[in-house]
Amino acid sequence: MASIAYKKSYKCMPSLQQFYTGGPFAVSSDGSLLVCACNEQIKIVDASNASIKSTIEGDSESVTALALSPDDKFVFSASHSRQIRVWELSSLQCVRSWKGHEGPVMGMTCDASGGLLATAGADGKVLVWDVEKGFCTHYFRGHKGVVTCITFHPDQDHLVLFSGSDDATIRVWDLDGKRCVAVLGNQKHVSAVTSLAISENGWTLLSSGRDKVVNLWDLRNYSCEMTVPVYETLEAVCVVRSGTCFATGLGLNEQRKGKKKSSLPPIHFVTVGERGVVRFWNSEGAVCLFEQQSSDATIASDADDLRRGFTAAVFLPSDQGLLCVTADQQFLFYTSSQSSDGEFSLNLSKRLIGYNEEIVDMKFLGEDEQFLAVATNLEQVRVYDLASMSCSYVFAGHTDIVLCLDTCVSNDGKSLLVTGSKDNSVRVWEQTRKCCIGVGTSHMGAVGAVAFSKKKKNFFVSGSSDRTLKVWSLDGLSENAAATMNLKVKAVVAAHDKDINSVAVAPNDNLVCSGSQDRTACVWRLPNLVSKVVLKGHKRGIWAVEFSPVDQCVLTASGDKTIKIWDISDGSCLRTFEGHNSSVLRASFLTRGTQIISSGADGIVKLWTVRTNEFIATYDQHEDKVWALAVGKKTEMLATGGGDAVVNLWYDSTAADEEEAFRREEEGVLKGQELENAVKDADYTKAIRIAFQLGRPHKLFELFSELCRKKREEYDIEKSLRALGNEELKQLFEYAREWNTKPKLCHVAQVVLFRVFNILTPREIIEMEGIGELLEGLIPYSQRHFSRIDRFIRSTLLLDYALTGMSVIEPDTDIVPSKELSVSRHEAPKAILYGQKPSPNGVKKVSSEKLKLKSSGGGEVDEPIPEDMTEQAHSRKGKKEVLSKKLMDSSLEQDEAKAEEPIIENAAVHMQTIVETEKRSSKKKKRKSASAHDGEADEATVGNSEQIHETPIGVVESKSKKRKSGKSDKGKEKKSGKAIIDDTSTASLQA
Repeated sequence: MASIAYKKSYKCMPSLQQFYTGGPFAVSSDGSLLVCACNEQIKIVDASNASIKSTIEGDSESVTALALSPDDKFVFSASHSRQIRVWELSSLQCVRSWKGHEGPVMGMTCDASGGLLATAGADGKVLVWDVEKGFCTHYFRGHKGVVTCITFHPDQDHLVLFSGSDDATIRVWDLDGKRCVAVLGNQKHVSAVTSLAISENGWTLLSSGRDKVVNLWDLRNYSCEMTVPVYETLEAVCVVRSGTCFATGLGLNEQRKGKKKSSLPPIHFVTVGERGVVRFWNSEGAVCLFEQQSSDATIASDADDLRRGFTAAVFLPSDQGLLCVTADQQFLFYTSSQSSDGEFSLNLSKRLIGYNEEIVDMKFLGEDEQFLAVATNLEQVRVYDLASMSCSYVFAGHTDIVLCLDTCVSNDGKSLLVTGSKDNSVRVWEQTRKCCIGVGTSHMGAVGAVAFSKKKKNFFVSGSSDRTLKVWSLDGLSENAAATMNLKVKAVVAAHDKDINSVAVAPNDNLVCSGSQDRTACVWRLPNLVSKVVLKGHKRGIWAVEFSPVDQCVLTASGDKTIKIWDISDGSCLRTFEGHNSSVLRASFLTRGTQIISSGADGIVKLWTVRTNEFIATYDQHEDKVWALAVGKKTEMLATGGGDAVVNLWYDSTAADEEEAFRREEEGVLKGQELENAVKDADYTKAIRIAFQLGRPHKLFELFSELCRKKREEYDIEKSLRALGNEELKQLFEYAREWNTKPKLCHVAQVVLFRVFNILTPREIIEMEGIGELLEGLIPYSQRHFSRIDRFIRSTLLLDYALTGMSVIEPDTDIVPSKELSVSRHEAPKAILYGQKPSPNGVKKVSSEKLKLKSSGGGEVDEPIPEDMTEQAHSRKGKKEVLSKKLMDSSLEQDEAKAEEPIIENAAVHMQTIVETEKRSSKKKKRKSASAHDGEADEATVGNSEQIHETPIGVVESKSKKRKSGKSDKGKEKKSGKAIIDDTSTASLQA
């Protein structure tokens, strides 16, 4: 037997999303787009398949008015915040906004040129705005109530604006004269005016209202020429243009009506309202030319006084048909046709559902499973075509919300649908005839679960909140197809102590399982519903049950966040699956019973493997509870829906993902070989580009490290970086951020960053998306690395000083004349330690000659002096006091520096102790010679004041090179020695 291929991944296709929650909408000039209000958002929808093209995020208030410019470049919107906004449709950006009304804007329209926008407010005002500049051009007051509708005259030569109000009046505004030229009322309307339309010749105004009449007004003298009673509350009136398919059909019908009854030219118009039917009228004789026999919309219900029917209607451009909008957020597209005998007919070509409310159950329908039946918080069941995701038809008959449904294909090839409702009834529907063929009404509570027979297809089972389980017979449905048949109950049992949430029939039709809110699942023998076993173990109510297609076991999903598999023979729990964070609402077997798909109240869909007892995939595509889960029997395609009114279709993408992974692996191998060849050929630019394509940061680091060791590393690195694009440079910043966190890798990161900053301008760097976060991650570690290197430099300076003091190395003899750098003498050690360069002003190179000086204690110091001052220094005498003063000043300055640099101070004290010890030992051996030559020692002199501003400080020479000096007292010797040591430290640090 071939091994079963597990499903590892599913690809989600959000096929049905909410895009219209009622209120305003607009149609593009070519009829391809719908602009719809969806709470505080504006959805741009493809009219062909209801897919959402884009979304405009408004403010936090609901949208109250919408309009499109004639060229479809701008969308105008207003919300309860009274803010009027102009959106650019291509970029979805708000180009300007303003406020003008004291109340919400209830309607808006744009003139034929697109330069003027008229708004109608709940404050009774009518305002006209300049679209380009956003200022008010006209301010009209006069209505005593809310302005409900507004429209421009279609002729651009007539700058006239019409507005209707709930004060039952219509006002005509002259834009040239900025005044009201007429008030159309005179008790012709006694209720709110809901819609206005202009005839094709431009001289007749049609108005409809909730007083169930349509008035025709002559715009020459502003008189009412005709009143047409329609006997229903109207929401919209539209004029039928000549040359359209509707006008052609209506013209044929008119010829059969007979003679004319009015001097006015005949006007054809259509009306829609609370009855939910479309009616065509002829103004001559106020004759209804055509009326739909049945409503495609949900009509008003007297039981709960629900408002249904049509709320708006508009003719689509280019003779594409008639669009009607229902109160339950449906867009119905109608086209006209003529029969062979010339009769006019209206056909529903497409139905788009703007809002499904909460989806409670769904199943695939049809032999090829090309339809999806969806039960929502309505009395209807909507059937969607999966190809276009438009609602093909609606099953209407229940008087309350449909709670559950199931589908099957009968033995004679008919696609059947069974539904259970809150009206305590069950109904059987046939897909081909789109009608109800059977009704069962013996339940005493809401029917919450139904299931068809799996093998014989001649019965179905229902469970109700009345805690009973019933078996219904389907025998005789095919014979009595003309009328709805009353279904008969074959068996009934009081199954549970609480509501029954789910039922399932075994594949062989011998058993039925029921899950209840009483935390138990019961298995019953058919057809008499004899109890076989009770499954106990869940800690919360059971929401779903299902039999395995291959094993003698049953699956249960519970509110205790677990899924269990039970043995039917003894009722023992075989496996428990844990992973959901909330109640598991639906669960079903996949892949011949080897896998499980489940959905929960946490909005999560999980794919499980039975053998390993673990989930292998988790999908989060819903924002609310996932109440509905449908599994295709043939294709095992999934459909999920829930409280977020979204229906997602899931396709098995395991094979496609494996093929894609294999292709990527093969491509990676080829790219890897190409990378190695580029490295071998020393083509680092190509190698770096390939490393980016393969996403190998370690290899990229090795390439940059190799470049850093090259002689022309600057040129090579910059050449490689210039070949990168913006996305690759951003990725390089991410890699550098990671390298910079490690001391062993940071030097390469710093070199790369330095070269990138040299190539790119600050503006180019700032324009990179997300660069701020990357730079914030680079700065702290870069500062830490700088501090570490700074400490290393200090340590090397201290080492040089110590070795110089111990005469291990020769000191640096380049000294700067002190007077010209008198300000920087004190700051030089600090500047060097902190990576700063001393000021170069007045710097002169000095020779390596030494000027031997005698200290007051007889010691000798050698100090380098400038070459041009050597003779003057030897010819001048008696400058011992100047040298002592300079040494004292140097000692004081070094004391201040040592206060800031404790490391150098400790080293100086230590070195001073070593030098003093050496001096004491030499004094004992040379005491007599030192006394003999005490006053005769040669003193080093300093040049004249015009040339020399400060005596250079001597450097301690090695013990073997010192000359004998005269005897001096101990105090002066210590003081002078300390100054010499400190100045030696300064000289070393300067070096």
